[in-house]
Formats: sequence, structure tokens, C-alpha cells
Amino acid sequence: MDLTSGRLPSVPHWGPDLGDLTAADAAALSRASEFPHEPSLPHDAVRLAVLPEHWTGWVGRPGLSGSRGGRDWSPKFATTALRIDGQPTTAADGSMVTTEGPTEIEVDAVDAVAELALTVTIGLTAGGVLRVRARVTNTGSQLYGLSSLTLALPIPPLAREILDMCGRWGKERIAQRSPFPVGIHLRENRKGRTGADAATVLHAGTPGFSFQHGEIWAVHTGWSGNHVHYAERLSTGEQVIGGGELLLPGEVELGEGVSYTSPWLYGSYGVGLDEVARRFHRFLRARPQHPSPDRPVTINVWEAVYFDHDLERLVDLAERAAALGVERYVLDDGWFGSRRDDHSGLGDWTVSPDIWPDGLHPIVDKVKELGMEFGLWFEPEMINIDSDAARAHPDWVMATGDRLPVESRFQQVINLGIPECYAFVRNAIFAILAEYDIDYIKWDHNRDLVDAGTQPAGRPGVREQTLAFYRLVDEIKAAHPMLEIESCSAGGARVDLGVLERTERVWVSDCIDPHERQQMHRWTTQLIPPELMGAHIASGESHTTGRVHDLDYRAATAVFGHLGIEWDLAKASPAEMEELSSWIGFYKQHRGLLLAGDLVRVDFPDASMNVHGVVAPDRSTAIYSVVAVDRSEVVSVGRVPLRGLDPERRYRVKPVKELLSRRMRPPLWWGLRPPTVDEYQAPNPGERPRLVPDGEQGVELTGAALAHAGLMPANVDPDHAVLYLVTAVD
Repeated sequence: MDLTSGRLPSVPHWGPDLGDLTAADAAALSRASEFPHEPSLPHDAVRLAVLPEHWTGWVGRPGLSGSRGGRDWSPKFATTALRIDGQPTTAADGSMVTTEGPTEIEVDAVDAVAELALTVTIGLTAGGVLRVRARVTNTGSQLYGLSSLTLALPIPPLAREILDMCGRWGKERIAQRSPFPVGIHLRENRKGRTGADAATVLHAGTPGFSFQHGEIWAVHTGWSGNHVHYAERLSTGEQVIGGGELLLPGEVELGEGVSYTSPWLYGSYGVGLDEVARRFHRFLRARPQHPSPDRPVTINVWEAVYFDHDLERLVDLAERAAALGVERYVLDDGWFGSRRDDHSGLGDWTVSPDIWPDGLHPIVDKVKELGMEFGLWFEPEMINIDSDAARAHPDWVMATGDRLPVESRFQQVINLGIPECYAFVRNAIFAILAEYDIDYIKWDHNRDLVDAGTQPAGRPGVREQTLAFYRLVDEIKAAHPMLEIESCSAGGARVDLGVLERTERVWVSDCIDPHERQQMHRWTTQLIPPELMGAHIASGESHTTGRVHDLDYRAATAVFGHLGIEWDLAKASPAEMEELSSWIGFYKQHRGLLLAGDLVRVDFPDASMNVHGVVAPDRSTAIYSVVAVDRSEVVSVGRVPLRGLDPERRYRVKPVKELLSRRMRPPLWWGLRPPTVDEYQAPNPGERPRLVPDGEQGVELTGAALAHAGLMPANVDPDHAVLYLVTAVD
């Protein structure tokens, strides 16, 4: 980082370790980063700061945009102080200051003419994630209208391809690639929440980069409201990637002494997408509040009963779940007010006496008696117009322009930016938590914020709503530190590092179809590790797509996340219950690896196959999943590499045969074969055929051989998977 000449901090390099640098080396690196002079360009080379400044000759997107009625719109900051990990530091002689390990650096700067003060914070976290944010303060007496404060990190010109995410409800986080053009690749999100179509992580890398190959620089804006990601390449050759909060007109106006702080912009570098992802994972896992990999198996009742809250049926479901080894039971939507469907009741957070005449005590007590934790669904940021709350306080509905916003899911947004409204919602939640022994909240947010203003003037309120949501969750967690909260937002529309400062998991999608979840899990883990990713086994027919899948595929997909069930178990056959019990047992036995291992996603040329796994940090064990997501044009896709192991250690590889699909043909190295007709007569419908030993079982190879030569997988039909357990033998 270059702080010379009183200028805002610039970053001559972030990426591969450059080894030990002397002060002269660092100065030379900075000089070597300067662009040559060309006609019609500024005489002095542009030194791009993490907050890009227009006065320097930078003609790309400025870091700070705002004015006092048209004045002070192009500030020129000069640094005044430097702190490293909170301690003031001086280097008046120009000597280099070095740090080691996780470090946070703060730089103060002022523009006396524009009457603005700035603090830029840059941190290198555990796991090697870079993060930066800025705070701007109005030091003048006149109001300063802030339009945007976005930060940027430079990337070298060899990064010429972009990858980010798109998506929709029920199909979140779809990767999309494009060339890195001259101009700007801009992703703006104006939904008032992170969004199912959010960029999530914006990558720029060498052309053709993959999970294992190619240098990649990536950024993520850790904010749960309106936000921006962008990649920009100027005609002069400079390239940056950046992001920040997207502010609506007039949303932030700074009086004298008032400050605005941007969200964190996170940066991750790696060779291959897996290394980029692992930096994010290691950063998150190093947090003191990060949940243990010993995540409880959960059942959520939504797809089993929907709004039909019948105590006898719900108790039966709890008993069946407990018998399988389920450890957490979550009562979803429909327990409060007039909430018999999705047309009414939101905002009335009191237990419905019509459905629950004795309150929730009978179901809570039964769940606790069965040895399970109890969880409850809330949607505190929303309101139905058909509710007591809306009838009593119509001004609490977010709106602008003397009209109600277009309706979505038959609901509107309740304005938590109004202190009285915030207190009403807060007190209602606290009352429920005081009366019942609740271990877990599924916190939902089911619609975009459109025309989200504060009545009667209609001033925009998305930022205040986001901050109020954060404050409410923080208050709840402070009063109930053992309570876990899941971020759900019409599925996976609030997945970001801002909400994950406060919650223990996210709901990936309302779609639990394993065919869709294979893709969604593959890319959700580009930002977050598996233990934060809610992954459930649903019924055989998907409620969102209508596809029908065997239990082995549904379960093999779900065990690579925080495992749960969303299925009316009363409709499951005895064979399905036995198989489900086996999968739960497998998950419990291996969740320390499944939810704490290093993510591996294997580059494989046949698009019909999805190969992924987790490897223990000490490289002693691993579990891989080889998935057929389609039908290949050839009979055998060939040998599949198992990457991420220690190349010099020897490993034994075996299929997890207790969980095998009926729809597979084993390769010879398994030492197993299906039984003949004489050996296995008249199998019960739905029962897996027993595999018969036939020679040496499994194979023993080095990590290098498994990574580079690979092994022949079983042939499976589309939408089936085989799991392989790998164990070091030395």
C-alpha cells in the first residue's frame, strides 16, 4: 500500500506473495506501477487510490459523489494520520512500515476547502481476505448531499474475463461469464435486499480461469440493501473492481459533524475459483461467533403442512423426525394472527388463539420432550394490509407518491425506520421469546422494496430499513446470545456478508429440487462455507418444479450443507424411512468433515458430470460426490480426478456402499457387483439391490495419482450421485 506524498492509500499490488520487500523494493514497485505519459493525458501519472479521486485525472467512476447544491463535488483529500491496529504510526522519514498477520490500517484525510473529512480503513483478515471501507464526515455548516461512496481495488491488465452471478426466485446464483471490455460492467441492485439476482461475488481473471486454474481477483459488497458491484477498464488501460451501497436520491444528507460509513468491500485473490472461495471460508470460520460444524439436523414443517397447523399432525411429524435422529424442529408460517394463508396477518406477531388455544406450549413442550431444539418462523419486515397492525397504523406501510407500492405476495413493507414501528415489532418478538423456549428463528423477507419511502413525505427509506433490520437482529442476539437465526428471503435473496455478521445460516433457495440445488450449492459456496448453507431433503416430487427424484439423490445433494428435512414423513414408506435414517447417520458421523473441510470443485470437461467434495484441512480424509446432472453423449465419461489431497500420501478410496443408488453400474475397482437373479430373488419394491463382493474392494493410490490420473466412476443415470470416502492409509 502506497501512502506517500500525503495522498489517499493506493494499492500497487494485491495478489501472489511477493516475499520479503525492503523499503526500496516497495518504492520501486510503486514506481513500476505508473503508466507512461501520452499526449492529451495529465502530465502527472494518475495514482489510483482505493477511493478514486477525479482531481487526479481519473475519469472513471469516482469514489465519492456528492455536493452542497453543486459545490464541493470534486474533493482533494490530503492525509493527516495513520493508525495500524488502532495505534498511531509516524514514518516522517519516508521509511516503510511493515505488518505481519491480520492487520487493520486506518488513514485519516481532509479537504479543508470542501469541508470534508475522510477515514479509509483497510484490513487484511485471517484467511487472507482484503477488506476496505470509508467514512466521510461533513465538517462544514452547510448540508452535504451524498450520492455515493464506493471503493475500488486495482487489478492487472491480464485479468480480461469477468464472472459474476445472476438468478431468480427458485434458481439463485447462476454463474455468468463475459469478456472484460473497455468501459464499465455495472451491477446495480435496487431491490432493498441483496436479491436473488445479485452479482454476489464479482471476479476478474485470466481468460478461461476455472476452479483450479487461472489468476483471479474478486470482490463482494457486504451489505443487505441496495448495492453496487462494478468492473471498469479505461481507455488508458487502468482496471478496477469495486462496489458499495447504492444510495437513493436524498437518502443521505450530512449535517455538520455527521458521518456516513460505507459497507465493507471484501477482496479475495487466488489461483482458481476454489482458492478465492477458500479465502472467504477461512475468514468466516476464523470469527469468534462462527457456528461449530456440529450443526443439528433440522426438520422444517413448511412443505409438510404449509398453513395447516393441526397439533396432532405436527406432533406426529415431530415424533417421526425424532425417531430418525432429527435434532431441531422448526414451526413455519401460519402460527400467528389471522394467518391462515398468505393474504393476511403479517404484522400481528401474537399466537393465534383460533389455531393454538393453549398457545404454542403443547408443540414446544412436545418437541423439547423428544430431545429436539425448537425453532419458529418470523417475517418482521413485512405487513399485510389485511392485518390489525396495518388497520391501526396505515402510516407504517412504506410508500411514496401518495400511493401504495405495487403488491407482491399480497404484502407490503413495514417501516422499521419509524421508531414507534420498530418498538412495536421488537416488543412483539421479545414477548414471544420470553414466553417460549425458542432456540432458532427462521427470519424471512419475501418481497422487494419498491417505492419504499416514509409517509407522509415519501422520502426514501431503504438505507434506514436495512440499518434498522441490522439493529433489530443485534438487539435480539444481545438479549439471547444462544439463539440462532437463519436469513431467508423468498429463499436465497439475502445472502451476503453483512447479514452473516448477525446470522448463523442462509436459506439457499425455496426450491429444494436436488437437480437445481446442485448448481445453487456449487455457486453459493463461492462466498460462504457449507455449514452456513441450509440444505434440506424434500419429498420425492419437488414442490417448485414437479420433478421426481429418488431419495439417494435428494440426500446426497443435501449432506454437503447444513442438513435438514422438509417432507411429510407420514407419507414416507418404511423403506424410505430406513434409507433416510441411514443418510442422517452418515451425516452425523461425518459432519465434522462435511462442514469444516476445504471445498473442492473439480474441473471436468463433460458437462453432464458435477464432481465436488470436501477435504480435511490436514488432508487425512475426504468425501467426494460424483453426480450425473445430465446424460452424456458417451457411455463412460472417463476417469475422474479427485483433487485437493496430499500428493505424497497414500489413500484408500471406497464408495459409500450403504447409500448407493439403484440406478448405477459399478466399475471393476469397487470389487462389488449387483447380485444375479439366483443370488437375489424378488426384491421388495424400492429396496436397493445388495452388492456382492467380487475381488479386492476399493483402490489404494497416492494423492498425486488420484489428482492427475483419477479413477473410473460408476455409471449412473441422470440425477443420481455416488459418494466416495477417501482415507489416508499412512
